[in-house]
Amino acid sequence: MFLGAYAAGLAASGQALAAGVKAAATHKAWTVHVTGGKGARVCYMHSLPVESEGDYTRRGDSYIQVTHRQKSKSANEISVTAGYAYKKDSDVDVVIDGKKFSMFTDGDTAWSRSADDDKALASAMRAGSTMIVKGTSSRGTATTDRYSLAGFTAAHKAIGKACGIR
Repeated sequence: MFLGAYAAGLAASGQALAAGVKAAATHKAWTVHVTGGKGARVCYMHSLPVESEGDYTRRGDSYIQVTHRQKSKSANEISVTAGYAYKKDSDVDVVIDGKKFSMFTDGDTAWSRSADDDKALASAMRAGSTMIVKGTSSRGTATTDRYSLAGFTAAHKAIGKACGIR
Protein backbone atom coordinates (compact mmCIF):
# COMPACT_ATOMS: atom_id res chain seq x y z
CA MET A 1 0.00 0.00 0.00
CA PHE A 2 2.83 2.38 0.90
CA LEU A 3 4.44 2.11 -2.54
CA GLY A 4 1.18 2.57 -4.48
CA ALA A 5 0.18 5.73 -2.61
CA TYR A 6 3.78 6.88 -2.72
CA ALA A 7 4.02 6.44 -6.50
CA ALA A 8 0.68 8.19 -7.07
CA GLY A 9 1.72 11.12 -4.90
CA LEU A 10 5.06 11.45 -6.60
CA ALA A 11 3.42 11.38 -9.99
CA ALA A 12 1.17 14.25 -8.89
CA SER A 13 4.19 16.22 -7.67
CA GLY A 14 6.00 15.54 -10.93
CA GLN A 15 2.96 16.74 -12.85
CA ALA A 16 2.95 19.97 -10.82
CA LEU A 17 6.62 20.42 -11.61
CA ALA A 18 5.96 19.81 -15.28
CA ALA A 19 2.93 22.13 -15.23
CA GLY A 20 5.18 24.99 -14.19
CA VAL A 21 4.21 25.53 -10.56
CA LYS A 22 5.91 28.74 -9.51
CA ALA A 23 8.90 28.46 -7.21
CA ALA A 24 8.30 29.71 -3.68
CA ALA A 25 12.05 30.10 -3.07
CA THR A 26 15.45 29.11 -4.38
CA HIS A 27 18.30 28.02 -2.14
CA LYS A 28 21.46 27.69 -4.26
CA ALA A 29 20.97 24.46 -6.30
CA TRP A 30 17.49 23.72 -4.88
CA THR A 31 14.10 25.18 -5.74
CA VAL A 32 11.16 25.06 -3.28
CA HIS A 33 7.53 24.67 -4.41
CA VAL A 34 4.30 24.69 -2.38
CA THR A 35 0.94 23.62 -3.82
CA GLY A 36 -2.50 22.96 -2.38
CA GLY A 37 -4.64 24.67 0.21
CA LYS A 38 -4.52 24.94 3.97
CA GLY A 39 -4.21 21.53 5.60
CA ALA A 40 -3.56 19.80 2.27
CA ARG A 41 -0.31 21.34 1.10
CA VAL A 42 2.27 19.46 -0.89
CA CYS A 43 5.69 20.99 -0.35
CA TYR A 44 8.58 19.86 -2.46
CA MET A 45 12.05 20.81 -3.54
CA HIS A 46 13.97 19.76 -6.58
CA SER A 47 17.34 20.14 -8.21
CA LEU A 48 18.80 19.49 -11.64
CA PRO A 49 22.11 17.72 -12.18
CA VAL A 50 25.13 19.98 -12.43
CA GLU A 51 26.84 17.41 -14.64
CA SER A 52 25.58 14.40 -16.64
CA GLU A 53 27.55 11.66 -18.36
CA GLY A 54 26.46 8.84 -20.65
CA ASP A 55 26.56 7.71 -24.24
CA TYR A 56 23.04 8.83 -25.17
CA THR A 57 21.79 10.85 -28.11
CA ARG A 58 18.57 12.09 -26.55
CA ARG A 59 17.44 12.41 -22.97
CA GLY A 60 14.55 14.19 -21.29
CA ASP A 61 14.66 16.23 -18.11
CA SER A 62 16.34 14.64 -15.12
CA TYR A 63 15.99 15.85 -11.54
CA ILE A 64 15.78 14.79 -7.93
CA GLN A 65 12.81 15.74 -5.79
CA VAL A 66 12.04 15.64 -2.06
CA THR A 67 8.36 15.89 -1.09
CA HIS A 68 6.44 16.53 2.15
CA ARG A 69 2.66 16.03 2.31
CA GLN A 70 0.77 17.95 4.95
CA LYS A 71 -2.46 15.92 4.91
CA SER A 72 -0.79 12.53 5.37
CA LYS A 73 2.03 14.01 7.50
CA SER A 74 4.54 12.25 5.28
CA ALA A 75 8.03 13.62 4.89
CA ASN A 76 11.11 13.07 2.75
CA GLU A 77 9.58 11.19 -0.16
CA ILE A 78 12.60 11.13 -2.44
CA SER A 79 12.50 10.39 -6.15
CA VAL A 80 14.93 10.60 -9.02
CA THR A 81 13.55 11.15 -12.52
CA ALA A 82 16.02 10.04 -15.18
CA GLY A 83 14.79 11.60 -18.41
CA TYR A 84 14.54 8.09 -19.89
CA ALA A 85 12.91 4.76 -18.96
CA TYR A 86 15.10 2.81 -16.56
CA LYS A 87 16.05 -0.78 -17.33
CA LYS A 88 13.27 -3.04 -15.98
CA ASP A 89 13.93 -4.38 -12.46
CA SER A 90 17.15 -2.36 -12.15
CA ASP A 91 18.41 -0.35 -9.21
CA VAL A 92 19.81 3.14 -9.12
CA ASP A 93 22.92 3.75 -7.04
CA VAL A 94 23.16 7.00 -5.10
CA VAL A 95 26.46 7.96 -3.48
CA ILE A 96 26.73 10.91 -1.11
CA ASP A 97 30.24 11.70 0.07
CA GLY A 98 31.17 7.99 -0.10
CA LYS A 99 27.96 6.62 1.50
CA LYS A 100 25.97 4.37 -0.87
CA PHE A 101 22.18 4.06 -1.16
CA SER A 102 20.08 1.96 -3.52
CA MET A 103 16.73 2.91 -5.05
CA PHE A 104 14.29 0.77 -7.04
CA THR A 105 13.06 1.85 -10.46
CA ASP A 106 9.68 2.00 -12.17
CA GLY A 107 9.48 3.60 -15.60
CA ASP A 108 11.54 6.79 -15.61
CA THR A 109 11.63 7.23 -11.83
CA ALA A 110 13.57 5.70 -8.93
CA TRP A 111 12.43 5.64 -5.28
CA SER A 112 13.70 4.53 -1.91
CA ARG A 113 12.28 1.23 -0.70
CA SER A 114 10.89 2.57 2.58
CA ALA A 115 10.22 5.68 4.62
CA ASP A 116 13.25 4.78 6.77
CA ASP A 117 15.44 4.67 3.65
CA ASP A 118 14.07 8.08 2.61
CA LYS A 119 14.86 9.47 6.06
CA ALA A 120 18.44 8.14 5.93
CA LEU A 121 18.94 9.49 2.41
CA ALA A 122 17.57 12.93 3.37
CA SER A 123 19.87 12.99 6.40
CA ALA A 124 22.89 12.19 4.23
CA MET A 125 21.82 14.87 1.75
CA ARG A 126 21.63 17.44 4.56
CA ALA A 127 25.15 16.56 5.69
CA GLY A 128 26.71 16.03 2.25
CA SER A 129 28.12 18.23 -0.44
CA THR A 130 27.83 16.15 -3.61
CA MET A 131 25.49 13.39 -4.72
CA ILE A 132 26.20 10.99 -7.59
CA VAL A 133 23.28 9.09 -9.18
CA LYS A 134 24.03 6.12 -11.48
CA GLY A 135 21.35 4.38 -13.51
CA THR A 136 20.86 2.29 -16.63
CA SER A 137 18.32 3.00 -19.36
CA SER A 138 15.98 0.43 -20.87
CA ARG A 139 18.38 0.40 -23.84
CA GLY A 140 21.34 -0.44 -21.61
CA THR A 141 22.92 3.02 -21.54
CA ALA A 142 24.67 3.77 -18.26
CA THR A 143 24.33 7.34 -16.99
CA THR A 144 25.92 9.25 -14.16
CA ASP A 145 24.42 12.48 -12.85
CA ARG A 146 26.16 14.69 -10.30
CA TYR A 147 24.01 16.91 -8.09
CA SER A 148 25.13 19.72 -5.83
CA LEU A 149 23.75 19.58 -2.31
CA ALA A 150 24.49 23.29 -1.78
CA GLY A 151 21.33 24.85 -0.38
CA PHE A 152 19.71 21.48 0.40
CA THR A 153 19.42 22.11 4.15
CA ALA A 154 17.85 25.57 3.72
CA ALA A 155 15.39 24.25 1.10
CA HIS A 156 14.58 21.23 3.30
CA LYS A 157 13.83 23.51 6.25
CA ALA A 158 11.64 25.66 3.98
CA ILE A 159 9.44 22.76 2.83
CA GLY A 160 9.20 21.53 6.42
CA LYS A 161 8.03 24.93 7.59
CA ALA A 162 5.58 25.36 4.70
CA CYS A 163 3.95 21.97 5.36
CA GLY A 164 4.29 22.07 9.16
CA ILE A 165 6.49 18.95 9.17
CA ARG A 166 9.76 18.92 11.04
